[in-house]
Amino acid sequence: MQIRGSSHRLSSMGNNRSRIPALLISMFATFASIYVAGRLWQDAENRVYLIKELDRITGQGQSAISVDDTLKIIACREQHKKLDAIETELAGARQEGFVSKPLIETNGTYSMRRPLVVIGILTKFGRQKNRDAIRKAWMGSGASLKKIEEGKGIIVQFVIGRSENRGDNQDKDIDRENRLTNDFIILDNHVETNDAFPKKAKLFFAHAADKWDAEFYAKVNDDVYVNIDALGATLATHLDKPRVYMGCMKSGEVFSELNHKWYEPEWWKFGDKKSYFRHASGEMYVISQALAKFISINRSILRTYAHDDVSAGSWFIGLDVKHVDEAKFCCSSWSTGAICAGV
Repeated sequence: MQIRGSSHRLSSMGNNRSRIPALLISMFATFASIYVAGRLWQDAENRVYLIKELDRITGQGQSAISVDDTLKIIACREQHKKLDAIETELAGARQEGFVSKPLIETNGTYSMRRPLVVIGILTKFGRQKNRDAIRKAWMGSGASLKKIEEGKGIIVQFVIGRSENRGDNQDKDIDRENRLTNDFIILDNHVETNDAFPKKAKLFFAHAADKWDAEFYAKVNDDVYVNIDALGATLATHLDKPRVYMGCMKSGEVFSELNHKWYEPEWWKFGDKKSYFRHASGEMYVISQALAKFISINRSILRTYAHDDVSAGSWFIGLDVKHVDEAKFCCSSWSTGAICAGV
């Protein structure tokens, strides 16, 4: 009885040992099948593409696709993938406000695929003498104005709206002047009134951003003279800043007296009711493309106050904006290296 029991246990152990190798072999076969199937699936797309290329080549009279052609096709597909990735990164950079840099040549001109700056000179009815003086002093007209645009990448235009009495002599005079000079942005949806200057500044930036793909946009009054070369050289040093607001920065007093020249109807909104937040002086200031696009997109909800310079400064509060306090933009006097001068 003991011999028989021992034989039974030995037999069971032998059977168990024989099952283990079989199980391992089965598992290995399963994993091998999965691996082979995965590799076949991974290469399926390449095979389909190569078959299509083979059909194309044989259809052109060739009997087969060579090994060299196969390698070229695979390399080409890899390059396409890299190009797609680069284009995706570039689109993201553009959304963040990054722009391409112009090349500054030794003769002071700018070689670029887009304008360096669009200057809007905000003007009014009855100020043709001011405009003619600006054309003669620094802006130019006709061929000379075109030369500034093409050689320096600087576009200069007067900005004006329409009369309250649409189509009257004031409108006709501007249309007549524009036919002769072709240097106006006429805001047909803006009515020229004494208290609408801040709104006109907002509409200029929105219009200019929609029409021109420039690096910067500048607002200038029609009693300011601009040094074009100094402006171009200064702006070129700030091309690495995607969201820049540049000018002669100040705060200034908030005037709550109704009869004061600079009266601010909403004086109570400004902190201590004594001073404005930091903003660029209104004679001339510059913003980068990303900020101009921001104004264009949000033009219907951006608040305007009594003055255009304060209004512009308010639009950038809370944004990731680089404020550049540049003394060259202080137009009170024409000093060495100055960009502008009031007259």
